[in-house]
Amino acid sequence: MKVSVVIPNYNGEKYLKDCLDSLFRQTFRAFEIIIVDNDSKDNSLQLILKNYNNIKLLRLLANYGFSKAVNEGIKAAKGEYIVLLNNDTVVDNHWLENLVKCIERDKKIFSCCSKMVRYSKRRTIDDAGDGYNIFGWAYKRGDGVSVNKYCKSQSVFSSCAGAAIYRKDILDKIGYFDEDFFAYMEDVDISFRAKIHGYRNVYCSDAIVYHVGSATSGSKYNSFKVKLAARNNIYVIYKNMPFLMFIINLPFLLLGFIIKGLFFAVKGFGKEYMSGIYEGINGISKIKKIKFQRKHFINYVKIEWEMILNTFRYVFNKLLKY
Repeated sequence: MKVSVVIPNYNGEKYLKDCLDSLFRQTFRAFEIIIVDNDSKDNSLQLILKNYNNIKLLRLLANYGFSKAVNEGIKAAKGEYIVLLNNDTVVDNHWLENLVKCIERDKKIFSCCSKMVRYSKRRTIDDAGDGYNIFGWAYKRGDGVSVNKYCKSQSVFSSCAGAAIYRKDILDKIGYFDEDFFAYMEDVDISFRAKIHGYRNVYCSDAIVYHVGSATSGSKYNSFKVKLAARNNIYVIYKNMPFLMFIINLPFLLLGFIIKGLFFAVKGFGKEYMSGIYEGINGISKIKKIKFQRKHFINYVKIEWEMILNTFRYVFNKLLKY
């Protein structure tokens, strides 16, 4: 088996049929589909069992979140490559073929992410790979711009796990998705981890996915999402930055937290954001920190430089909108 497509599901009945039917129209055929259900309360299971008997279905006894769900799928997978796909997506017919071609260009590529387009606005990009900067901000490249942009495949800081392919052998080497994250930022964490080991993450411009967005959490900004993302950002920093790197970035990280706190206060989620930061600081003792190794020193330098460049890119792109 070449590819295992893992779809985490929680109350996704509304979207699953369109997602699965688009997978069965793929030009690339050497793949299996694994759905991991997080104890859905809707009719998701009935829909799958009734209409898709050629899909492997794993049922969890509670909603354990994105990370555990995809990890269970990865453990059950037979493919050389793991593809993670959100249930609220519809994929282009050549999507999987193009992802496989992209990751096979170089054995140092850990992951390739898709060109995610807004489902209801087909001329607008949702995500073209994720950036991460010295303010400690993860952000979606290309969010809100024309689909005529971001037409070149290139290295990115992180692959959005909503529609991405990963090398199974590298996952076995660096570890799976961190289940302490539950959801949000876990893809930035694993991409950061891969970069520490000298691997690349690549944006695949011709792997097209139409994405509804926030189908599980309910909206772009909500109490659950804001708190969890804030907490997990603390985890990403603590887990992946060695002490010297943390000290170098500390003034910018603090400024980033202040700006984000003010932003969410204006949006009405200031309390939730600060609660997430507090929970993150108090919870780092359970997070397994990546041990610094001298052989990875040059990789840390490259990561730091990329974060600095991403800061300028982020600011420049924001200024272009105004």
